[in-house]
Amino acid sequence: MQHNIQTYYLAGGCFWGLQEYFNRLNGVIETEVGYANGISDQASYDTLKQTHHAECVKVTFDSFIISPREVLLRFFKVIDPTLENQQGNDIGEQYRTGIFYTPENNLSDIEEVVNFIRPQYPEFKTEIVPLVNFVPAEPYHQDYLQKNPQGYCHINPNIAWDPLFDDVWQSPSDEELAQELDALSFEVLRHADTEAPHTSELNGEWRRGIYVDKATGQPLFSSTDKFDQGCGWPSFSRPITSNALVYLLDSSFGRIRTEVKSQLGNHLGHVFSDGPRESGGKRYCINGAALEFIPYEEMDEKGYSKYKVLCE
Repeated sequence: MQHNIQTYYLAGGCFWGLQEYFNRLNGVIETEVGYANGISDQASYDTLKQTHHAECVKVTFDSFIISPREVLLRFFKVIDPTLENQQGNDIGEQYRTGIFYTPENNLSDIEEVVNFIRPQYPEFKTEIVPLVNFVPAEPYHQDYLQKNPQGYCHINPNIAWDPLFDDVWQSPSDEELAQELDALSFEVLRHADTEAPHTSELNGEWRRGIYVDKATGQPLFSSTDKFDQGCGWPSFSRPITSNALVYLLDSSFGRIRTEVKSQLGNHLGHVFSDGPRESGGKRYCINGAALEFIPYEEMDEKGYSKYKVLCE
């Protein structure tokens, strides 16, 4: 498996909970808490008022598994960007929020996410500035909540397992779905059938947009991650979010494969390790009959506006 390692420096108030939250995200490889963007290249927890550093988490992740935009969106999911020098019950300059970027970061990802988030709030106090003077925190603070599970922090790390957006998808009964869909789509989704290769219209679909579970409407893949493998089925390098899919061992037909399903249990296809190396090496081989394509221009009217930031 190939990797594309990237790093963000994110300030979100008390770094204990923010670190544990990111530790639980699929695709995050390593985290380190520290102090960032103060006036000195030296800092400690006891000197933050003098050096004006912010508590910060260095988040190292594999962008082939979790996209940079998802990392940033999940950051905003657990902070309040309207507060200045405060998060939760913690008040002080060290608790300000910020995205402290480096030359290695793609600024367009940061700008697109911020442009998506900013209009949702009456005020926006999160700093978007270059990283300076990052100092690793004392060993005592590293992975603090793993060592002290009852420790306080305003962030609930379990939110990491929630969907990126607060959507609720309903799964029709077999009887209802059989009435709504064509026979092939029903058999694929509910009985793990496979459509014949080179038969899906989605093989030739290259417009911008998203692909959703035809039964529930759950977003599954983005057009930005679609490629032509020549295998006869729609192929993607990763799901639209890091926890969009369920993975199961499939030993049918005398082969060992990894089956992929949507969150509500509908069969989609399989994932293989023969995809393009430059995109991570994964090939999500998906039945077109299991998918509905939502063009970018129709995402607003069909209720998928918030997913537009993931296919731009």
